[in-house]
Amino acid sequence: MRPAHSEVKKVKIKVRIKTGRGAQIPEYATEGSAAVDLRAALEGGETVVFPGERALIPTGLYIEPDPEVPAVAVIAARSGLSVKKGICLANGIGVVDSDYRGEIKVALFNTSDEAFTVRDGDRIAQLMFMPVMQAEFIASEDLGQTGRGAGGFGSTGIG
Repeated sequence: MRPAHSEVKKVKIKVRIKTGRGAQIPEYATEGSAAVDLRAALEGGETVVFPGERALIPTGLYIEPDPEVPAVAVIAARSGLSVKKGICLANGIGVVDSDYRGEIKVALFNTSDEAFTVRDGDRIAQLMFMPVMQAEFIASEDLGQTGRGAGGFGSTGIG
């Protein structure tokens, strides 16, 4: 059972919006939303992403997460754009480190056979926040044994 919205862990995020663009503070669409939509901030203009090409789209947003709560902002594709229009993130996912203070931009990639026009204010990606854990790497000559061992891609079967 999903916890009530008031029980979901929240992190305070300072937001600065670049003036002169159509940027706006992101909002969750529903009580159960895990991510907010990122919108294109193109100063009233538009950008065409041609088939097989990439484009870096500004959002006009700058963020500063609460330093007391280690979190990373993750940029993810919007499923509707990916499935219906072939518009994906050029880098798979985007990572906005907690110490980054520049403008959040979205790298889009057009996998379709048709040009795709991004207009000011269009929802182009999603932004979610996740807790951060950093690894402490320990050099070792041997690793523990498992049932899988070194079995790689497809080693556990298909179904």
